Amino acid sequence: MKITVINGTEKHGVTYKLKSIFLQRFPSAEITEYYLPKDCPSFCAGCTSCFIKGENACKDFIYIHAIEKSLLKADLIVFTSPAYVMGATGAMKALLDHFGYRWMPHRPAPELFGKRAVIITQCIGAGAKSTAKEIKNSLSWWGISKIGTFSGALMNDIVWNKLTEPKRKKLTGQMDKLAVRFAKINYIKPARTTVNTKVKFYICRMIQKKVRKSGNAGLDNEYWEKNGWLKKGRPWKRNNLRKN
Repeated sequence: MKITVINGTEKHGVTYKLKSIFLQRFPSAEITEYYLPKDCPSFCAGCTSCFIKGENACKDFIYIHAIEKSLLKADLIVFTSPAYVMGATGAMKALLDHFGYRWMPHRPAPELFGKRAVIITQCIGAGAKSTAKEIKNSLSWWGISKIGTFSGALMNDIVWNKLTEPKRKKLTGQMDKLAVRFAKINYIKPARTTVNTKVKFYICRMIQKKVRKSGNAGLDNEYWEKNGWLKKGRPWKRNNLRKN
């Protein structure tokens, strides 16, 4: 089993501790971790090269390509981020911006429709849930349907060893409960694509078909045509999920 972890900060704090507790339930997994901003130090410049010319035209392709390869090979993807002003860290947001070309209206990867993902967030007060929601929004538009979330509210301190014993025990128990649920999954079989994800796909398909008829087909539209999605092909069908 392969797990790819995207850490929204390089700090080994409470979020790091919670992630470690989660990963303990996967002792035999091959785990690849990325730490932001170290493993993707640049912001998306909004140049739209990835949409018009292809993702390899991105100025940060060397970083994005390495992370994407790992995501596509993984059986389980884990995103971690503490809440910074009610949202994900700037480094995490920068990475998600870079993957805009993988959103469903553009060029979603068929492999991602069969993936499972977990989002781990925490904060001193409010903001953990909105942080998880922000990350989940991108993942769902990538085509991922099976997404588990953990949103911990510390309420008293931001250092793990300074948390009260009852608080640490509660967080550990909640984190382990989520880990057990995902550890029981049979990862040989792709995750089921939900109705909500399929509705998003069909809306995007309708738009792409209109673009095709208009004669203004670009890179995205050619990608949809090549994958057969403008006809009967669907990214969540087993024969469309490329082997890792």
